[in-house]
Amino acid sequence: MMQNPNEEPLSVFDMLKIGVGPSSSHTMGPWRAGQRFLVQLQETYLLDKVQKIEVFLYGSLAKTGKGHGTDIAVLLGLSGEDPVTMDTQSITPKINFIKEKSMISLQDIHKIYFSYTENLHFCYDKTLPFHPNGLSFIAYIQPENSLSKDSLITFEQTYYSVGGGFIVQETTENTETVDNLIKLPYPIRTAADALHWAKTIKGNVSDVVWENEKVWNTEDNIKKKILRIWETMRDCIYKGVHTQGELPGGLKVIRRAQKMHAHLLASYNQENTENNDKKNADNHTNTPISPLFQNQEEWISLIKKDGNSFSKILRWVSCFALAVNEENAAFGRVVTAPTNGAAGVIPAVLMYYICFTENPTEDGIIKFLMTASEIGCIFKKGATISAAMGGCQAEIGVSSAMAAGALTERLGGTPEQVMTAAEIAMEHHLGLTCDPVGGLVQIPCIERNSMGAMKAITATHLALETNPEQAKISLDTVVKTMWQTALDMNTKYKETAEGGLAVNIPISVAEC
Repeated sequence: MMQNPNEEPLSVFDMLKIGVGPSSSHTMGPWRAGQRFLVQLQETYLLDKVQKIEVFLYGSLAKTGKGHGTDIAVLLGLSGEDPVTMDTQSITPKINFIKEKSMISLQDIHKIYFSYTENLHFCYDKTLPFHPNGLSFIAYIQPENSLSKDSLITFEQTYYSVGGGFIVQETTENTETVDNLIKLPYPIRTAADALHWAKTIKGNVSDVVWENEKVWNTEDNIKKKILRIWETMRDCIYKGVHTQGELPGGLKVIRRAQKMHAHLLASYNQENTENNDKKNADNHTNTPISPLFQNQEEWISLIKKDGNSFSKILRWVSCFALAVNEENAAFGRVVTAPTNGAAGVIPAVLMYYICFTENPTEDGIIKFLMTASEIGCIFKKGATISAAMGGCQAEIGVSSAMAAGALTERLGGTPEQVMTAAEIAMEHHLGLTCDPVGGLVQIPCIERNSMGAMKAITATHLALETNPEQAKISLDTVVKTMWQTALDMNTKYKETAEGGLAVNIPISVAEC
């Protein structure tokens, strides 16, 4: 029996999670599934009795799994690595070792034979009925007091990666009921609920979220955890604008954020800009460029001074978004917001708030992310945040709506205008397909984040000039429409690389 997702209380830190690219549903979810399988295996059997493990990837996880790093994620999860803390520079060496030695160390403590080609199965022609992103693990275990291989018993679990790094299991037993879930003082399932509670407490959407969040965390812990989310976003942008070269995967996509960043700050150091351009022309690896700044505070200060025109601000916002999703495509550390494929929108709009609006504050950053997370929760509960279920409207569209609502509140908008901004942003993403070329989170995904960020800013300023009482469409109506559109959308436009740009771009990729 599955828990009703519409009743599930979600924290800010469920919607905004620190992890590793390139995909929340195809990388983060399978990674977490591998970790959970080991935990369940340990609870049922002794880990050191495992003789063999097989992994089966179904549906979208099979069709675009290699391009999205699903194979890598599963192996890292079984190895006991954590996406929040793992040194991303060690990913490639660790995976190469597993492939070359045909050996994996479960939880980094029990070594078993594991062949990448024999034990990891891509089931291209089979999709499980519950969700397109399904994967199964089977462990073969040596029973106590038995040495015969014929007496091996099996332990099998199936998981579904439902978007945003969330995983669920379809089981016959319900181990957690709605009755014993955490009760929030201001439960929110719809935009109407959020507006009701904001009116009740005479506050903003972020104020309602703050009160709910205190059920899980102390006030100090909430602030620390949200600021860590922001710092991870900022670090990702900073690394992205200081790294040049070619993204992995076979498409030979060249990073652009570094060059754009250098040109935007050309007046700050013309010589360095010219030297970096020369290096970039010949470089085909992900190579860090030495920063020109004492620290990130100095860097942000210079951006604020530089962004003194519409053209400059537009280019800066695009640069921020590109930087994040180029890092995401290169297995860098990002914040799932609400997904990895859409990870650049919210950081780019948040940087816009910090660099190009009046009087941004640390408290404003915290409230920005709180409001954004709640709008994401509304979409997750009323529709989906999985591209495999709803196309890219469920990723870029949702992230744009989240960013628009958050920015609107920070610029003085009412709760009604917050929801209007989110509605406008999603309304103009309805029907957006997910058609990754080569099964990689690169084309059109990286540029699409820049477009989503700009739409969010546009939606904010439209909402601030709108009387919500005169609006013809509510956010809840758009959420409902988005879900209906998702159900009507042809499967080939849902993260399968079987339609759209993915079949019309004349680029050959060896494996996708």
